[in-house]
Amino acid sequence: MKNFLGRLWIEWKIAVSFLREGRAQSLMITVGVAVGVAVIVFITALIQGLQANIIERTLGTQAHIRLLSPDEVNQVVSPPAGTVQLLQEDKRAQRLRSINNWQQITETLDQLPVLTAVSPVVSGPAFVQRGDAIESVALVGMNLERYQQIIPLKEYLISGQLRVGADDVLIGSQLAKDLGVQVGSKLRLDTGQQNSAVVNIAGIFELGVRDLDARYVYLDLKQAQSLLSLPGGITVIDLTIDDIFQADQVAAQVARLTSLKTESWIETNTQLMNAITAQSLSTNMIIVFVAISVAFGIASVMSVSVVQRTREIGILRATGATQSQILRVFLFQGAIFGLLGSVLGSVVSYGLVWVFNNFGPGLFYIPISIELVLLALLLATLTGVLAAAVPSRRAAALDPVEAIRHV
Repeated sequence: MKNFLGRLWIEWKIAVSFLREGRAQSLMITVGVAVGVAVIVFITALIQGLQANIIERTLGTQAHIRLLSPDEVNQVVSPPAGTVQLLQEDKRAQRLRSINNWQQITETLDQLPVLTAVSPVVSGPAFVQRGDAIESVALVGMNLERYQQIIPLKEYLISGQLRVGADDVLIGSQLAKDLGVQVGSKLRLDTGQQNSAVVNIAGIFELGVRDLDARYVYLDLKQAQSLLSLPGGITVIDLTIDDIFQADQVAAQVARLTSLKTESWIETNTQLMNAITAQSLSTNMIIVFVAISVAFGIASVMSVSVVQRTREIGILRATGATQSQILRVFLFQGAIFGLLGSVLGSVVSYGLVWVFNNFGPGLFYIPISIELVLLALLLATLTGVLAAAVPSRRAAALDPVEAIRHV
């Protein structure tokens, strides 16, 4: 073992001496590898930051999974035996109705370790009136403590207090602007079912989505139940999970457990998921093309190095060096190119990310993980070794006598 390590050390020194003799070539290919690694790390971090920002903005205003009552369907009477019945059926209109046994379902869901938050919600349409101004809104009645775990309303509050109950409500910034109201103003809520209430604006929020800021009115669960004529009932159970990309699988599991209709955020944001998938595919293609370019660059330099070092290779073979030792000398060179280039490229990519985060447009933050850098180091070093494989085999296969005669 000691002799083997000693031979490896000698082969390493020979590889380094060859690189030093061709400083210009070594510098050029190292810079080329560094540029490739910098591009891979920066673009990967950029796309990851962009996707994380998009997902955060999307899920910051909605639950990961929603449970609803199954759709109501028409009951068709079977025809008498021996007869054929032709029907033209219109789908049944879906009325606002409560989830049966929602208290027991909520308690059951609270026990599931895969779920991080469970919040019963009653939601329905209404009109809000102030003077002559009337707007159509969506009432969202909830338990504030539970709902805060679904959507952190406190983070979106721009004025007033985070308070619902005792006729206090929260409204969106766009709705406040449309009605010309502020914290402390009074509004009339009317559900069109001979139910209405005058409420006080306790706080104004801004979710960052214009439609939601113009429509959502948050209020106490019991008050919403009374306004929507659903005493003691709820229409939706909102859920959140740790791994958001497992939402479809968890939704299917919950549907089997509760026999309720489920909607995951992935299902309701199909276009967003398609865009994220396309972005990831494009990024992977860029990485592959850059890696191939780097590999060809290293292979080209190594091929030239073999031609330039033909006489030295012949002398080494004549003095007792084996083919495997010559092979390892040039593989070491490829590994050195990949390692040095990846280290330099990682430093450059860190600089690019820092410039973007501090002097860029400020649209989103780019995180750069140590795992990504280590992966780039490993990929570049492995690419260097693989790119050097063919030139190394050619060097190892040279005939010593012919190599020494080479001028």
